[in-house]
Amino acid sequence: MKKKLAKKIALVTLGVTLIFTSFGFKSDFFEIAKQIEIFTTLFKEINMNYVDETNPAALMDTAIKAMLADLDPYTNYWNEQDVEAARINNAGEYTGIGATVQVIDNTLLIMEPYKNYPADKAGLKAGDEIIEVEGIKVADYSEDIAELLNGYADSEINLKYKRQGEIKTTQLTRSAIKLKAVPFYELLDEKTGYIVLSRFNAKASSETIRALKDLKNQGAKEIILDLRGNPGGLLTEAINVSNIFLPKGELITTTKSVIEKYNKAYQTQKEPIDTQIPLVVLVNGRSASASEIVAGAIQDLDRGVVVGARSFGKGLVQRPKELAYGTQLKITISRYYTPSGRCIQALNYAERDQDGKAIKRAVEDYNEFKTRNGRSVFDGGGISPDVKLETSEYSSITNALLAQNAIFDFATEYYYNNDLKNPESFEFTAEDFNNFKSFLKTSNFHYKTATEQELEELLAMASKEGYEQDILDHYKSISTEIEAQKKKELDEKKHEIVSILTDEIIKRYFYKEGLYEYYVENNPEILEAKSILKDTQRYSQILN
Repeated sequence: MKKKLAKKIALVTLGVTLIFTSFGFKSDFFEIAKQIEIFTTLFKEINMNYVDETNPAALMDTAIKAMLADLDPYTNYWNEQDVEAARINNAGEYTGIGATVQVIDNTLLIMEPYKNYPADKAGLKAGDEIIEVEGIKVADYSEDIAELLNGYADSEINLKYKRQGEIKTTQLTRSAIKLKAVPFYELLDEKTGYIVLSRFNAKASSETIRALKDLKNQGAKEIILDLRGNPGGLLTEAINVSNIFLPKGELITTTKSVIEKYNKAYQTQKEPIDTQIPLVVLVNGRSASASEIVAGAIQDLDRGVVVGARSFGKGLVQRPKELAYGTQLKITISRYYTPSGRCIQALNYAERDQDGKAIKRAVEDYNEFKTRNGRSVFDGGGISPDVKLETSEYSSITNALLAQNAIFDFATEYYYNNDLKNPESFEFTAEDFNNFKSFLKTSNFHYKTATEQELEELLAMASKEGYEQDILDHYKSISTEIEAQKKKELDEKKHEIVSILTDEIIKRYFYKEGLYEYYVENNPEILEAKSILKDTQRYSQILN
């Protein structure tokens, strides 16, 4: 059995080698062929001779992922399920239960149920932990368990889940789910239109155009385009969205690569909708990729004012490449550059520190570029807004709170312990913030600063050299001081933490729709954007 398997693997690898020969290589063909042959023989020997039964698919999956980990986090191998998930994300439509989920600790955690879709109708809430799908225990399922939630329209699915320590069951009927690129737009006052663009799927530009035209028909004379939290998507849609506000033939971005065919200049191809209407674009630390292309073009061409906090800093372009058996390789093929010529990529994956982490460019190493009107802008660290607001920032401690779901978990506790009638009446008080800090003490939240990491490395080195006892007392003293400073940091970054806590809590009661309704009256970034648009002199001064 093993010999037949090894023979098949060798034939497949030979086929791959033959396919490779039909394309050009960036480096010496012999070296690539040599490494493929070494790997093929190694893989065959392991599967034929290892002491225990091996799983060739699992071994190959591990090998591929380990190889790609040396590149960047955006170059990924996609199995058939991943390919389908990408198609759904780009199309904005699928059939399922209508909720975002995350795999955490052998459960499927409901992050957000969509209003009036199956999960919501069945009573599922954010924070519910799905432990069984159709009798299959999530903890025992080795494949992508989240895929079991999707299926044919009108098909039923039974779930067992845990809520606040209590086990519950429910039955859902799957339906078609349509993810809007523009989930919300509204005329805020007699002339200010507000558009939320949450993703760059295939409908991004068409939905933005529809929203803009409707708002103009209602009397909008100025526009706020909200790209906060937008992770990006299709490059073509980033060009098309920019084209809404910029004339035909305008350069939006260029891509550069060591492979000549990937060096391209992307210009607007259509007649614009409105090149004169005053425009403010909102960004934050989770605005990435296509969002940064749009914000960068608007900024570089002085078409509008960018407000918020520095964007994520993803200046890399990926393209899917078809592989065998329905799989794909999503590979970084180039870097993109804004119209002024800057690449906003923040991390250099070709250079890594001793822990293997990509090196972030220091601010002093940023290069200066000029906008069309001669304003200074810089590369290397995302899109820096023209008007910065603390409430939009994501500091290290805030990112740690988000990464460990501390804010999400507190919002869950808040929801089951407080009654909230409408979003307009909500205020996250000083008492609430103290409760949040107490919650962190009893949870598993831990936050390690860069200083702590360096101190631990210093202690480890001292131990090797026999100096551990000499510096241990100093180490403990410094660690105590760092802990005290970390507690202060929570208060120092209160403005940004409270802003995110507010968002998460309001969503629990009133969904995303309620959050946007709250935004238009209370959100600091929107209020600042309105203020800038109302003050025509200030708006003009920022752009000149």
